[in-house]
Amino acid sequence: MHQLRRRDRRPARRVPSEPPRRPAFRLTAGGADVVLVGYFSAKQKDFDTLMAAAATELGAHGARVLAQIVQRRGVSDGGVRKMGLPYSSRTLLTYGKVREVAQVCDRTDADAVVFVAPLTKRQQRTLTDILGRPAVSLTDVLAAD
Repeated sequence: MHQLRRRDRRPARRVPSEPPRRPAFRLTAGGADVVLVGYFSAKQKDFDTLMAAAATELGAHGARVLAQIVQRRGVSDGGVRKMGLPYSSRTLLTYGKVREVAQVCDRTDADAVVFVAPLTKRQQRTLTDILGRPAVSLTDVLAAD
């Protein structure tokens, strides 16, 4: 009698189900209170003007920027070699900076957190879970209109 090969005896792999989709964050007509977060390398000397331009863009779309937080990369000797990489692939920022953003969001009762740098879907999910409010990139907010 024919015996099944080992791979034929294995159970079929389960395909993971997709996580539930969250609706995209949209600025309401009355405006949303947001915290603006920037992630810049030390080579980028004009990060203040980039943050001001992002705040102006958000204001033009009806948002009120309650606070601005900046994470710099490459200021120390060890960071210079890794300047192009995020601090964390899960959150883009350091753990301490994420805690600081969460505290500012709680203190100001912000509706959302807008990042100047583009975020991956995983980073958006992780930051939204940690911060307790939508975490989106500036390009997503501007493209939604």
